[in-house]
Amino acid sequence: MRIFKIRCPECGAPAIIRKSEWKDVKLADLYCACSEVECGHTFVFNASYSHSLSPSGLTGNKLVKMLIERLGRDERQMMLDLLQGQPG
Repeated sequence: MRIFKIRCPECGAPAIIRKSEWKDVKLADLYCACSEVECGHTFVFNASYSHSLSPSGLTGNKLVKMLIERLGRDERQMMLDLLQGQPG
């Protein structure tokens, strides 16, 4: 597994992410601190989503199918009744 590593922009030492503040599902401010004691630099790093390299297997019909398969028998019937406009 690869780990996202941030380096201090002042001295190049590894930085520690102290806090993540999500602005949106695809944008976050990462509050960081340099691990080099003598440097002590603190800074905010912006992390943003750029683009997909391959589509998710959990979109559209595949996601709906996966969710339906996880329902129990009674829950599936309740879902069908709701979709058909029948009271539960």
